[in-house]
Amino acid sequence: MAATEGTTTSTFAVPSDEELLQAQGRPMAQHPHVPQANGAQVRRRARHPHRHPRPRRRGLAARAERRAPIPTCKQPFLPRLMRMLAASGVFTAVDATTYGLTPLSYILVEGVRVDGDAHQEAIVLSTSSKYHVEAAMGLAAWFRKNHATPNSPQEQGIPSSFEDVHGVVAFEESMARLDPVFDRVFHQALAAHDHMGIGVLLRQCGAHVFGGGLQSLTDCCGGDGTTARAIARAFPHVKCTVLELEHVIKNAPREEDGAVTYVAGDMFQSVPPSQAVMLKLVLHFWSDEDSVKILSQCKKAIPSRADGGKVIIIDIVVGSSSGPMLETELLMDMLMLHNLYNRPSCLGVYTYIALKK
Repeated sequence: MAATEGTTTSTFAVPSDEELLQAQGRPMAQHPHVPQANGAQVRRRARHPHRHPRPRRRGLAARAERRAPIPTCKQPFLPRLMRMLAASGVFTAVDATTYGLTPLSYILVEGVRVDGDAHQEAIVLSTSSKYHVEAAMGLAAWFRKNHATPNSPQEQGIPSSFEDVHGVVAFEESMARLDPVFDRVFHQALAAHDHMGIGVLLRQCGAHVFGGGLQSLTDCCGGDGTTARAIARAFPHVKCTVLELEHVIKNAPREEDGAVTYVAGDMFQSVPPSQAVMLKLVLHFWSDEDSVKILSQCKKAIPSRADGGKVIIIDIVVGSSSGPMLETELLMDMLMLHNLYNRPSCLGVYTYIALKK
């Protein structure tokens, strides 16, 4: 996402909250639209003297440009790709040879972080990879294939289209054995997905959710602590703990002030005690039965409601939006269907799960 050395540069304004939310939903929504997704991947990975205004981070862009130039023989074809990406909202067309960043391409620039939100490059590389595309293309055959229904919760459930096509389970050790490189990309995409939106959340409703008398918070499946660190910076009085698997947190960055504590563990077994427990983009990865188990552990970790105990669920709720965001919710549902066989829930399902626990 950079101009070559010597071209005119300009500064792109940081997106507004509304633009940022819309942009962060787009990489997920691009997956079924293979031309747009693959086009964004080609343009993200390749550098070419088609000019477009640079973001502020010129050093990172220059290194990326040196890393993967487009061969001279292919350069005449690039305007057609750029024209399609501009029409799709990935870029703006300044003139016939100059393109500008939109909020979507802004968050795909290497090194860009908006209020703690990691850039979304890994999501595009993941969802447009052969593994996700082949799983999506195999969905029709998956629907026609008869699978035995499990007789008990202990038995293996119906495999996803991803597992049916590739013989491995996404995000598990079997995927790492099949392709270690793309397994890392998938986990980077998962981390980017899990941390997206925290800046907007803190600005728009942070005081209501994390302010008041809240003193401590446990972030279940908090990854490398990006979300917890953003909360700790915005609300220094809140002691934040990240619960994650040991291999995830062993390389997590540690703040010098110790504002965030990392605990290796399994949320199905126990959750570190705190006044509030947060599940941000967690429950949609699990079945209703597993979600009940998770919430039961959360309930054990917090005090009574009278003493300020609460469980904070931040997740995708299908049908909560309209227009492009509704499309994103539905396409995320499809992504979950062919990758993990789970789903984002509607508000009624979350209410049922919460009452059942």
